[in-house]
Formats: sequence, structure tokens, C-alpha cells
Amino acid sequence: GRKMAARLSGGENRLVSLPLSRIRVIMKSSPEVSSINQDALFLTAKATELFVQYLATYSYKHGRGKEKNALTYSDLSHTAEECETFQFLADILPKKILASKYLKMLEKEKRDGEVGEDDEEDEEEEDEDET
Repeated sequence: GRKMAARLSGGENRLVSLPLSRIRVIMKSSPEVSSINQDALFLTAKATELFVQYLATYSYKHGRGKEKNALTYSDLSHTAEECETFQFLADILPKKILASKYLKMLEKEKRDGEVGEDDEEDEEEEDEDET
């Protein structure tokens, strides 16, 4: 425990790149958490880092990233939508749609009371990277 805590305070050779103070604040925002052990803080930070790395790598490999040699938001949202492991992120990484298309959907919803399946037909035409 002490060796790990000592290494955490070092500058260059830090074992995690996420700011521990911010992670502590997020953890403390939970009403069930009263105090946070230094090792628990470190492990949460490291696990978060590894998860983000896994999400990014998976999204890059399975998205259009390889073609463009870049990771795009569309790659991330597609992963959240399609991969069961990441589906819990679907609300956080929603698929981008054009504002005009969204307004049309709202209009149709008002008229029909619910969005119908017809709306999904023209989704393929749209370039995912359009904003």
C-alpha cells in the first residue's frame, strides 16, 4: 500500500494518467461513500483508464477509423449502439443526427403519437460524420 501511494505522488513516472483528485471528487459525490482508501482510488483510476483504452481500441478497429487513420465520434456511438458490452453507454454516446431530421421526427411524433418504422428507411443515406 505505502509503495503504491508513494509512487502516486511522483510526477513523471505516474502509473495512471487520469487526475486522482478529480476521481476522488466523483467518487465522493456518491452519498454512500464517506472515505476513500488510496489504493481503491488508484485502482478505480487505473480500471477507468483501461476501460477507456479498450472502448477506444475496439471502436477504432470496428469502425471507419482504420480507413481514415482516426477515431471518430461516430465510431464510438456505433460501438455503444451495436456492441452488447458497451450498450450501457448508448445514452451517453448517442448517434448524431441532423437537427432538421430531429425536427421532422418530432413533427411526425406529434402527428402519429409515436415514431414509426418508416423513419428508419432514409438513415442509410446520411453520412455519419455530418454534423
